Amino acid sequence: MPSALPLGDPVPDDGSLPDSALSGLGSRPFGIYVHVPFCSVRCGYCDFNTYTAEELGGGVTRGSYAETAVAEVRMARRVLGERELPAATVFFGGGTPTLLPPGDLTRILTAIREEFGLAPDAEVTTEANPDSVDGADLAALRAGGITRVSFGMQSAVPHVLATLDRTHDPERVPRAVEWARAAGFTQVSLDLIYGTPGESLADWRTSLAAALACSPDHVSAYALIVEEGTALARRVRRGELPAPDDDDLADKYLMADEELTGAGLGWYEVSNWARDEAARCRHNLLYWQGADWWGIGPGAHSHVGGVRFWNVRHPAAYAQRLGAGRSPGQGREVLDGATRRVERILLESRLASGLPASVLEPAARERVADLVEDGLVFDAADVIVLTRRGRLLADAVVRALS
Repeated sequence: MPSALPLGDPVPDDGSLPDSALSGLGSRPFGIYVHVPFCSVRCGYCDFNTYTAEELGGGVTRGSYAETAVAEVRMARRVLGERELPAATVFFGGGTPTLLPPGDLTRILTAIREEFGLAPDAEVTTEANPDSVDGADLAALRAGGITRVSFGMQSAVPHVLATLDRTHDPERVPRAVEWARAAGFTQVSLDLIYGTPGESLADWRTSLAAALACSPDHVSAYALIVEEGTALARRVRRGELPAPDDDDLADKYLMADEELTGAGLGWYEVSNWARDEAARCRHNLLYWQGADWWGIGPGAHSHVGGVRFWNVRHPAAYAQRLGAGRSPGQGREVLDGATRRVERILLESRLASGLPASVLEPAARERVADLVEDGLVFDAADVIVLTRRGRLLADAVVRALS
């Protein structure tokens, strides 16, 4: 599948950043994302940069991946200099990070700790498929410093999972959560997807009930998007499956919000609910609030001080560049003030904490009254917050405010 990344400007071979990007480093929260690009099966809806082959060429294997990722951690430290920069959050995503042995993930985390340090209360998350871990794996991950686990549940209904090409047994989810609790994880999240072709409202209610029966601390619920280039998109184009219906998606979102809120999980971002403030995903908040992060791994994105940069996508090219002592960066862009303002509106308007009205241009500020009258936002103390109806129409709100 062709890359969807912009071309951008070249990244220097040593990965160095403009002085403007480094000037405020350390004054904003800093996080590290680690992309693990391996999956046992490629799900039909997924357009992430993932690979199923055990051997990808160029000496790239799952067994060598941790060493390569550690090399980028060390390069990041050289690029960012000697300033104090303890990681407030670390997030292992993918792909399926837990296809690597626990020791490989903790080896990467150890390198991050040695090079940058971890904040005393650092949040360290790994994603996991329910069938990619057992009790011993979770115990090893917790002992190695992982503090939070997010399971890709997606659905509790077998025919929905089959349409999504998910391979786990729904009964595996509660067992995985029990193993995580027994291992000492106090923060457990479940990811759900709604709007799969053939999923009824009753199916979605079943999935929500099954998720809540696990007593998670956090739930993410995302509308299915049919991405171009995926197997699902080809099936929809051939007429084998219907495309998701906007009204159906809206009904399912409202059902999710009602059920999750009723169970004591409050929304803090359009697609995310948490038991309390401590259970919110601080790594994702770091993205939404425009802080700094370095993305480790093929295709990973980074943002430091208004400079966005991204790595080459293929694991072989990624490993070859690092092996030669070169940055794996493919391109970068320096964000101007107008772009940063629009992105801030796009991201912060999705948060329950709201968007400061001071961010808006005068013409956009004048449109807020119309949004309030339409029942899309609240405007309290010059902070603009989406209503429940506004969350359904968040893209329209962003267009009005940009």
